[in-house]
Amino acid sequence: MSPSTLAQLATGATLLACVLAVAGVHAYASGRARRAALVDRLAHTGPPPATGRGHRFAALDRRLRRTRFGRWLERRLAATGLGVTPGEFFAAMLAAVAALWLIGQAALAPFFGPLAGLLGVGAALQFLNWQRQRRIERFIGQLPELARILANATHAGLALRTAIGMAAEELEAPAGEELAKVADQLAVGQSLEDALGELADRLPSRELVVLVTTLVLSNRAGGQVVSALRNLTETLEERKETRREIRTQLSQVTMTSYAVPVLGVGALFLMNGVKDGALDRMTGSPVGQACVLVAFVMYAVGFVLIRRLSRIDV
Repeated sequence: MSPSTLAQLATGATLLACVLAVAGVHAYASGRARRAALVDRLAHTGPPPATGRGHRFAALDRRLRRTRFGRWLERRLAATGLGVTPGEFFAAMLAAVAALWLIGQAALAPFFGPLAGLLGVGAALQFLNWQRQRRIERFIGQLPELARILANATHAGLALRTAIGMAAEELEAPAGEELAKVADQLAVGQSLEDALGELADRLPSRELVVLVTTLVLSNRAGGQVVSALRNLTETLEERKETRREIRTQLSQVTMTSYAVPVLGVGALFLMNGVKDGALDRMTGSPVGQACVLVAFVMYAVGFVLIRRLSRIDV
């Protein structure tokens, strides 16, 4: 490899090491802060002190919230349950894009720097979608227990609003957190239909829509809430087992969809390793750059098609 390429590779590795060092220091500091807060709560007999995590990049966060992208990002982060502000996520995404840009430019060719940066943006947004879907799946797994708690509470003579508050205290996250939001909305006078409708919008799924529809119709028409919830509990248990079996059957297809783009990127490193400077010469002409872009588009289309063909709605 030429001295300039080695220098660029060293610069990219140094930047990546700095990013990892900053992330490690932040994780260590936040861990110490949480431990100190826990010690304070255990040491005091009175109410716990009002301690909270200080948000970084406050100025960037305020500017982002004024834009349409910032508001969309805030809603998406709220659905993931990460507890990260839009400014913090945007700053982390910019750092990842810069690191991938330098690494792609140094390890492959200057043409691949912007492509690696775009890959970083796509990976960050895909991470948000993955976290959101993961939270939805966890919530769906808790729906049978939620329906069982609501059925037992209403059978004991409690109102549906009180039953929702009780379920929020007994269930773990994410169901407990989402039901706590519903209980808070009901406490300030919002209708049950609107509060449950917002819950279904935050975590969209067929199972949750069925549960929300059952609760709203039973509350509006005065029907038998207990019998409806108990029948729904059995149905949700069966759907839960069916979804688990489908995920097991499609696990190989899912891995194949991720292996396709990985093989494409690995082929680039293999070509550059077999003959040094091959990617520089290939991307030095417009024809070579166009071929690389077409190849990346085809890999992306293959990834999307495999994911779509393996998607089974239950």
